[in-house]
Amino acid sequence: MKFSRLLYLSQDDVKAVGLTMAEIIDALDLSFREKGKGLTEMPPKPGIHPGGGDNFIHAMPAYIPALKAAGVKWVSGFPENQKKGLPYITGLLILNDSETGLPISMMDCVWITAMRTGAASALSARYLARPESSNIGILACGVQGRTNLEAMNVIFQIKQVMAYDVDETVSRRYADEMSSRFDIDVVPVRSPREAVTGCDIVVTSGPILKKPHATIQVGWMDDGAFASLVDFDSYWHPDAMAESNKFCTDDTEQLIHYQQNGYFQNIPSIHADLGELVIGKKPGRETLAERTMAANLGLAIDDMAVAPIIFRKAVEKGLGTWLSL
Repeated sequence: MKFSRLLYLSQDDVKAVGLTMAEIIDALDLSFREKGKGLTEMPPKPGIHPGGGDNFIHAMPAYIPALKAAGVKWVSGFPENQKKGLPYITGLLILNDSETGLPISMMDCVWITAMRTGAASALSARYLARPESSNIGILACGVQGRTNLEAMNVIFQIKQVMAYDVDETVSRRYADEMSSRFDIDVVPVRSPREAVTGCDIVVTSGPILKKPHATIQVGWMDDGAFASLVDFDSYWHPDAMAESNKFCTDDTEQLIHYQQNGYFQNIPSIHADLGELVIGKKPGRETLAERTMAANLGLAIDDMAVAPIIFRKAVEKGLGTWLSL
């Protein structure tokens, strides 16, 4: 391979590779096994916050020796973008050759971020949700509401979805789209409680907020349910989270880093991180009645598990544009 050039992959190129959600879940399973064994390198995300508020731009470096995957994602999240007709999450990923350090690809990270985040939720659910889970509640019917449902549908036989969004037009559109796509019953509901109570799995996927709106209250989550907090603790009242028997994350060190920066101020003690669950160092669900939660932060190893596969398949298919270094 010539190391005097890199392959640029647009968002359309990344999608055209055709990587499936099942393949992404498998890639994350491998990366978290390596993490659980202490064989990955991933410092906490440094970030800047242009404009203040809940805006962020983070640098996310990681190295997975077993996959020869090294690189960094430069990703932003600007909640007000949606009012401007722009995506909440945007960014680029740079993949490096692990033997020389030279960049070999630069790719759009929007699709990768959306898919690997859903995959991480499903991987957590594999260890924390009841195997027979079939009813899921989605609160916030945007990009993550879609990819989390797609990922859960790989692991579980999902039969019904209760879909809530603050904008009823959005939840109705989501219901039409996802019921047709997956041939399952998707019901738009008018209150957030309808997407929590009675559900085996609950996914909250709104914007990440330093000050939670704490909509979900004590007593809403059923015994035996699992919740994926994609938006950190933004949707959850602290007392409702305290009802959880096992509160997990994907990386304890980085969650503590976030706490030091004002997030996660009133959460339960951490039972395990996802790497510990995957290798069996800590137990996942142990009884049918346990309430379990995963507050996954979104890790650079997620991206570095997926990026080399995207790059390899793009080269095989002749996708993208080669640029001179």
